[in-house]
Amino acid sequence: MIRVGLVSLGIAAALGAAPAWGQLRAMSENELSAEWGQGLLVLENSSHGGHDFTRIALGADVTLNANFRNIRLGEYSYAARNGTGADIDMPLLQFGRSDGTAAERLVHITNPYLEFVYRNAADPANREVVGIRFGFDGISGDVGLTLAALSGSMRVDGGAAGVLDSRTDPGGGKRWDGACAAPCLNFSQLGAVRAGDASGPSRDFWISALKNSVQFQAPSGTTQMPDLAQAGIWLNWRDKLAAINTTGTPPPNLPPAR
Repeated sequence: MIRVGLVSLGIAAALGAAPAWGQLRAMSENELSAEWGQGLLVLENSSHGGHDFTRIALGADVTLNANFRNIRLGEYSYAARNGTGADIDMPLLQFGRSDGTAAERLVHITNPYLEFVYRNAADPANREVVGIRFGFDGISGDVGLTLAALSGSMRVDGGAAGVLDSRTDPGGGKRWDGACAAPCLNFSQLGAVRAGDASGPSRDFWISALKNSVQFQAPSGTTQMPDLAQAGIWLNWRDKLAAINTTGTPPPNLPPAR
């Protein structure tokens, strides 16, 4: 049986939240005519590759700065390649940085979503949920990231140091330790990535938790199908990622003074 921990999948929902208060005030017809908006939650249903999907999206733009350490997701025995014993073993995940310009201190996220995956949707007697995924339509900014093990599809451009690409792994990216044939960027050199570029944000970040492999659809605004997501915890992130350095050192991100 595969047991997966999903607590960390919702990290972006509450990051950076601060106390707030407000008072209701009636608006005139002229004031109302000058305003526009949309529902906070957007519900979408779709089908692909023998699976049905229900996506609940939060139509919002989020800026955040936060640090997480020693994240381990998907702890179970996997005889083919057990590695550190977890699908994702991430010593550091850091959104933003405390040095640099004001813009670099925050990471910007658009349209966070949670998506449920079903099979046998047309057969009520056998219909079942086979997993979920959590992701963003877009993410831009500097993300401190160190990895000990990865189950997923990831590509990071390291410039002269080479490219980190899970597609080079003979094991298909399942519990990959970052080993690769030189010249390439490996886990020990990776300390942070810059998501997005002048053309726009990175558009394909998501983490899934699945009972069986699933072919997800192309990210919003693209036609590039993602790699097949495998059972267990799986991370996908390939679009517009560049290493900030190749020394394995994350940028500083000190907590704000109190």
